[in-house]
Amino acid sequence: MPSNSIPLAYRLFFLYIEPISAIVGAFYAGIRPREYLTYLASSSALEKLAQSPTTPTLISLYQLSYLYLLFALNEHLVLSSTASLRTWRRVLFCLLIADFGHLATMAPLA
Repeated sequence: MPSNSIPLAYRLFFLYIEPISAIVGAFYAGIRPREYLTYLASSSALEKLAQSPTTPTLISLYQLSYLYLLFALNEHLVLSSTASLRTWRRVLFCLLIADFGHLATMAPLA
């Protein structure tokens, strides 16, 4: 597999930096959900929820945590197994759509 077909900067970012940041998100959503909610809090209602999350909120955060983990593993394992530019483009396109969706969900806090 010729690894030089994908530029070094892209390999470093998409094989290591971005998956690590997703794992950090998974850690906070799954292991420290109260802190995760506190980071999102911009109103007194969210601050109250962050102090005492409901069971449905915790379940949602645990599921989100596993999705972050899925993104991290999928990105690293798939992209590190190929030098195909076509595969890289397709995987990164899917992650871009997911990122746009993630940002769109933050609109109520804007």
